[in-house]
Amino acid sequence: MPSETPPGWNFEQGLSDLETVVKELESGDLPLEKAIEIFERGVTLSDRCRKELEDAETRVEILLKRGDKIEAEPFKPTNE
Repeated sequence: MPSETPPGWNFEQGLSDLETVVKELESGDLPLEKAIEIFERGVTLSDRCRKELEDAETRVEILLKRGDKIEAEPFKPTNE
């Protein structure tokens, strides 16, 4: 079970921290215990970011609500 999101936490900073974790792990220059510690932090950050995205998706679905029916529309990136 992931830990609760701390007050003041935001998605953008969490994503940036997660990218830093990945770079550190990819470097391969870490002792095993330090690598495990950083990996655990990465899992926590990943869980928090995933939850934030799920919450945002729910909010978008509510905004798209039409009558008693929710019409979820898939996200279409503009750079494709």
